[in-house]
Amino acid sequence: MDYIKKGTKEFNKANWALFLAGFITFANLYVSQPLLPTFAEEFNVSPAVASLSLSVTTFALAVSMIIVGSLSESWGRKPLMTISIFAASVITLALAFSPNFETILVLRVIQGVVFAGLPAIAMAYLGEEIDPPSLGVAMGLYISGNSVGGLSGRVIIGTFTDLYSWKVGMIVLGILSIIISIMFVMMLPKSTHFTPRPLQIKALTKSLIQHLKDPSMLCLFGISFVLMGSFVTLYNYIGFKLMAPPYNLSATIVGWIFVIYLVGTFSSAWFGSLADKYGRQKMLLTAITIMLAGAIVTLNGLLIMKIIGITVFTFGFFAAHSIASGWVSRRATHDKAQASSLYLFFYYFGSSVGGTVGGVFWMQYGWMGVITMIMVLLLIACILTYVLKGIIAKQRIATYH
Repeated sequence: MDYIKKGTKEFNKANWALFLAGFITFANLYVSQPLLPTFAEEFNVSPAVASLSLSVTTFALAVSMIIVGSLSESWGRKPLMTISIFAASVITLALAFSPNFETILVLRVIQGVVFAGLPAIAMAYLGEEIDPPSLGVAMGLYISGNSVGGLSGRVIIGTFTDLYSWKVGMIVLGILSIIISIMFVMMLPKSTHFTPRPLQIKALTKSLIQHLKDPSMLCLFGISFVLMGSFVTLYNYIGFKLMAPPYNLSATIVGWIFVIYLVGTFSSAWFGSLADKYGRQKMLLTAITIMLAGAIVTLNGLLIMKIIGITVFTFGFFAAHSIASGWVSRRATHDKAQASSLYLFFYYFGSSVGGTVGGVFWMQYGWMGVITMIMVLLLIACILTYVLKGIIAKQRIATYH
């Protein structure tokens, strides 16, 4: 059966469905990020401890994703994605009734586990079902759903926190997510290139190790770790910076600053296309350089310059993530869901480590400390990209001979 090609009705349905799935995932995953200052004050905890409401979720997601990605090789793509988004939506509703911070953390761990059923499997679905020349665009559109979801979740929770309370915001977001989940199930075409196989733990473990032995894949996994670590670090602590003197912004205003995520919707799709045309390594380095420039601009004391810097940084991040994630799907010769799971394991593990360690830099050295940490991570990403180029060149020579 033919692959789903760009310009067809099936292509549009698949991409809209996964756009919505990405929307739900990121709207709920990062819902606690704009609430970190609120949690720190309401529950009398430090910024680093408050950041655990996000870090424990991304860590649980990272670990669970490897398992769920393997399960999807046997159980199928769409069923696991469906369970994931419905369960995550219900848990967001449950968060609204949390009596204390400890309960929030427990629910967020559970939510991290159920989130695992979507991201890696969605990437594998695209890699299997979409016509290869259209994969860059399709992956970019899926990533753009992530950016819109991340934006919307933050805006909704920030606005309702100021108008009513963060708990009301959780209820609104939970109900909206359930509605969108229904739309996802109705729109996503069934897998036609996926062949289920018996769940064989030994074989799956062997294929997992094979991915980890591939030096080119290890470079991509490392890139995902440092990119996400830098991204979450900036967004975790910019709220503390902007809600303190001399800015004194409200939670609503800080939430609306996440409208910046819209540039990610554009850059992920655009750079996905550019990577197909001009080469992944060149465009990935370009995107990382854009992130680095944006981070440096945020050191300026003027509010408008900080917003411009965050915008440039966000533009570069979603472009880089779109290229790197699509590269994993292209290089994986077997068990694509596992390969995607490993990429996202390092991605969200980077979020957990960077998000919490960034709190130490924030408390010890302020915003300069946060940006210094981010700059180091991005330089590592550049080095890994150059190493990746050399590895791929050697592999091609070896294959030719």
